[in-house]
Amino acid sequence: MDTSINVEQNNKKKSFAEGLNFFKLFWIFYIGCFAGVVIETIWCIVKNGVLESRTALVILPLNPVYGFGVLIISICFVRFSGNKNITIFLGCMVVGGMFEYLCSLFQEMVFGTISWSYASDSLGIFERTSLIYCVFWGILGVMWVRGIYPYLSNIIQKIPNDIGKFLTYFLLIIIIIDIIFTSLALFRQLQRREGTPATNLVQEFYDKNLDDATLKKIYPNMTPVR
Repeated sequence: MDTSINVEQNNKKKSFAEGLNFFKLFWIFYIGCFAGVVIETIWCIVKNGVLESRTALVILPLNPVYGFGVLIISICFVRFSGNKNITIFLGCMVVGGMFEYLCSLFQEMVFGTISWSYASDSLGIFERTSLIYCVFWGILGVMWVRGIYPYLSNIIQKIPNDIGKFLTYFLLIIIIIDIIFTSLALFRQLQRREGTPATNLVQEFYDKNLDDATLKKIYPNMTPVR
């Protein structure tokens, strides 16, 4: 009887985000989405002396590109945290570069735009990524696996189970809605460039509230390629 009670009590104490489960991965993704925007905004101010939007969504101050980036690094390399730094560095360098390349390709194929180009970079790789930034991916990957992830993981696991699960599902729904809303806005922008007139209330809504000028403020570096 005592043994069964102890087992039940231990189960209740178990965190909702043990290991690399769905809840842990979501919070890693969410933190990456927000932290990436903050870091790039600061970098833009330091480098160019201007304050520009660095979000990828039209409602929330989030950029899923960064979120998916840290998510992929976590899934691929956290389990190998016992390996040498050079191994993690090289792995993150390759995976990060491939991810950046695929993000650029996806944006161009789906929305007909690009947000970065390395055409003038002598170390550019097919204009979509750069050897220099691949090195940055490797360095950040080592920092993430060795220090940042363990620290954040510990904090996430301390969130009370009920609160953690509720916030996870709530934020997930909000982000999905924002991604869909944003995707439709960008797709409608592509239609406008192609000369497609608004034929329904949804298209009219986007033309009125998220026209090209508004989207330019949200995405100052986004350039149409078709």
